[in-house]
Amino acid sequence: MRQQKPDSADTAPQGLLILATRQPRLATGILAISVIGWLFLAWIAVDMSQPFAQLTMPDSSQWGAASVLAIWTMWALMMAAMMLPSALPMILTFVDLGVRSAEPARGRSFVAAYLFVWFAFSAGATAAQWVLQAMGWVNPMIVSSSALLTALLLLIAGAYQFSRLKQVCLSRCRTPMGFLLGEWRAGVYGAFVMGVRHGLFCVGCCWALMALLFVGGVMNLAWVAALSIAVAIEKLAPRGERLASALGLGLIAAGLVKLLVLVN
Repeated sequence: MRQQKPDSADTAPQGLLILATRQPRLATGILAISVIGWLFLAWIAVDMSQPFAQLTMPDSSQWGAASVLAIWTMWALMMAAMMLPSALPMILTFVDLGVRSAEPARGRSFVAAYLFVWFAFSAGATAAQWVLQAMGWVNPMIVSSSALLTALLLLIAGAYQFSRLKQVCLSRCRTPMGFLLGEWRAGVYGAFVMGVRHGLFCVGCCWALMALLFVGGVMNLAWVAALSIAVAIEKLAPRGERLASALGLGLIAAGLVKLLVLVN
């Protein structure tokens, strides 16, 4: 079913609070998963000498199976930690509608599909990390060691903020009810398809910002938190789309400065 696009005010804090009070266990559970992800990141960032952390930071691109699994796990938990809080209004709205229609299992299917998309993205990020390390463009700490790579990632992320695809994906992420009305499908499988589609819109909105993790480093918790806050502001704050444009200008300026320093 289709309706006119609703106002992005359905992500307003008061609306989110109402939804959270209707589904307190779900809201707590989603936030708990995010907190677990952040604690995991803090664990490997603070104690880099422990075996698991060492697996995520191989000295060369000759990765073993254990390192591949550890690095993918790191990316997957990081994506869950960063993205679930900003997806909370969409998840709570969907589950609230499911409860009203006596289909609570649909909520679990929707969340599982959303995470599946980001876990697939994490596999791509793991592959990108391997390629960049093989080329000598990132160090074992997953920080760019190439001024050119840093400049390109900043410029790409900044320019993408103004792209049509970014604007479409961001608008779908900012209006939960509009997305649900436009994408509604019946049944548990239908909920899974909806979760995948929302996850894809979310990836379309945020992939370029996530690529900046290679600039500041995955082990830099302040940098990871800053990107998470930027994503949340874009998707949840009033006039977040305007703040997204301001962020784009800042990223482009930083990229140009980096290029000028490189040339000189």
